[in-house]
Amino acid sequence: MLLFSRTWTALRAAVAELPDEDFAQPSGCAGWLVRDLACHLVIDAQDVLITLVTPAGTEPTCDAVTYWNVSDRPPTGDDPLDALIVRLAAAYEEPRLLKFHLDDVGSAAGRAAELADTDLRVSTQDKVLTAGDYLSAYVIEWTLHHLDLIAHLPDAAKPPAEGLARSREMLEKIAGTAFPASFSDEDALLVGTGRRAPTEVEKTALGELAVKLPFVLG
Repeated sequence: MLLFSRTWTALRAAVAELPDEDFAQPSGCAGWLVRDLACHLVIDAQDVLITLVTPAGTEPTCDAVTYWNVSDRPPTGDDPLDALIVRLAAAYEEPRLLKFHLDDVGSAAGRAAELADTDLRVSTQDKVLTAGDYLSAYVIEWTLHHLDLIAHLPDAAKPPAEGLARSREMLEKIAGTAFPASFSDEDALLVGTGRRAPTEVEKTALGELAVKLPFVLG
């Protein structure tokens, strides 16, 4: 699960390198500051740890692509769970405490992924899939959230190129078609998931695909 590790390590490093003042900046997630997104990553890391030790005795019901629930409505930040994340993030008070917790739990999740039997069937959210497929699915989670993290932070480190490419590939499988070759991997992900609206030129290039956007993953 090299790509899982590379994208997760890069995302955690990007958070660790942020100056304190950047935690109060908006993120690419509606209604969330950077500190809120960082807090969400702690919860994500906990989910990885829980899932990898929740074996399933039945056949897989999904894979790395079909794992995602897809809708056409971007989150507004008003969901009760989203609001809870905001309150949890505020409770840390100091960015260094949030950084410490993410490094602590995030490192454990990274080690658990490296030790996981990729053929093991695991269960999460009433779904069953192999640990390998589960970790592969999280490559797009880490990559999209890395883009969310740096949405308003031009000096922050970008996601690894191979993570962007793999995430685009998975999004294209979800969409059932390829994005135009003129789109960079980053633009395909941002436009494809509704993180930004396509320009008029991009709409023309997208053709019929434009009316199907966005593909919001949850």
